[in-house]
Amino acid sequence: MMIPRAKPATSTPVAAKADKYKTLKLEDFIKDRDYTGACTVLKWNRNSGEASKDLLEWLAYSSFHLGNYKDAQDVLQELTANPDKYEENKDYHTYVACCMFYQGMYQEAEVEAQKGTSSQLQNRLLFHIAHKSNDESKLMHFHQKLQDNIEDQEAIDVYKRILMDSREYLALNVYIALCYYKLDYYDISQEVLNVYLQANPKSAISINLKACNHFRLYNGKAAEQELKQLQDLISSSPSNFGNELMQHNMVVFRNGENALQVLPPLLYIIPEARLNLVIYYLRNDEVQEAYNLIKDVDPSTPQEYTLKGVVNATYGQLHESREHIKMAQQYFQLVGASASECDTIAGRQCMASCFFLLRNFEDVMIYLNSIKGYFENDDDFHWNYGVAKACNSDFREGEASLLAIQNEKYKAEYCYLSWLARCYIMNGKARLAWELYLKMETSSESFNLLQLIANDCYKTGAFFYSAKAFDVLERLDPNPEYWDGKRGACVGVFRQVVAGQEPKDILRDVINMLRNTNNPQVDVIIRIIKKWSKDNDMGH
Repeated sequence: MMIPRAKPATSTPVAAKADKYKTLKLEDFIKDRDYTGACTVLKWNRNSGEASKDLLEWLAYSSFHLGNYKDAQDVLQELTANPDKYEENKDYHTYVACCMFYQGMYQEAEVEAQKGTSSQLQNRLLFHIAHKSNDESKLMHFHQKLQDNIEDQEAIDVYKRILMDSREYLALNVYIALCYYKLDYYDISQEVLNVYLQANPKSAISINLKACNHFRLYNGKAAEQELKQLQDLISSSPSNFGNELMQHNMVVFRNGENALQVLPPLLYIIPEARLNLVIYYLRNDEVQEAYNLIKDVDPSTPQEYTLKGVVNATYGQLHESREHIKMAQQYFQLVGASASECDTIAGRQCMASCFFLLRNFEDVMIYLNSIKGYFENDDDFHWNYGVAKACNSDFREGEASLLAIQNEKYKAEYCYLSWLARCYIMNGKARLAWELYLKMETSSESFNLLQLIANDCYKTGAFFYSAKAFDVLERLDPNPEYWDGKRGACVGVFRQVVAGQEPKDILRDVINMLRNTNNPQVDVIIRIIKKWSKDNDMGH
């Protein structure tokens, strides 16, 4: 992927040190990728009176690879402006367009590229310009012309065949590693990449890819450690090539730290910056900001479709919008059912999300079970898995999965507490559900949890805790339905005591709860309980 700069780069002066470079050969600098040294030699030769076509071509080449795109553009335009002196070569126009592209000058780059010779480079450049300009018709036109090229075939197989014939093409290992990275084979990607890094340990692109592999294989700290090498390279280079990419990835590796400072200026430079800023907003419950940032994005990659699905699902749930929920379901289905993603972890997550929104929890479990082994320590997975299990009436596994969540923020949410309470009750642990309520502060959510406990405990025969919940509800809201529930639960407890299923001393609490209600039926029930207690040697 080419990473253009936000604005035209200014030229970087290079001090000529004639004595040092007189005896050094240009080929040595190019071979060692020392483009600063190459530029110094070429500029010294140029200032000494040499101005051949080869010298200018190498100067443009070295400046471009150093990241001095404006310098490279100026040299190439000198060649195009003097066709009689340097021989006309229309490829120069394509090269100038590449320099403009890297400076963010997309319109100028397109005009200049059209002057060049028709070639694969020209076509791919125009393809990237169309993408940056959001010109769908041109994008499809140039993409169609790419279909027959070697790049769009099964890339890894093609690269491997080339390497078998030309093992000196070490850089192909980087492309193979990139392909494996895209396929989520991060360990294989790193193994292949190491072949190239052994020969070129200062390759910025390779170091960045290694850091990304470590992020996927291990964690952000491991990735950040690898990226420090790239940071040192950039700080010692006059071009700052790769600085934006390094800053972007550092935010990702640090789990969003400094996202608001780093990512906004990169929105139109690095495509992933927009996606990662959306993720940052979602993680910080700034759903509206996430929605505003992505609502006008026309998704073209699985990651963009998936993120639009997540944002629409979250926005739809927050605003009770069936339209957005339906859009989210469609986005997830597009990714999960696609031929390229259906057998990937992300694709199966999308299908699980699709069926979750459709409330088809049996199919949700089919997909979640197929990827469970990859998410042993993932709180988001445990949440979805636990709720889906509970919705399928598998409350034991639902409880286990919910209890595996470590995120304190999740554990404080009413949705978590209500599902865990239901699992406790259905698993015969009504006391634990009641303790969840006792830890809550008085609020509308605690009132809702009381209703859940009262009704679920009644259904499962946990009458004592049902009575306790109805008792509190009745005191908070003198609704006749709560008295009906409490009366039935208290009678249920009495019957369980008579049957020997509950201890006799629990009747004292039942009588105290009944006395909290001003209703003539209370005296009747209490008399019956007391008579039985007296007949069975219990004093009240």
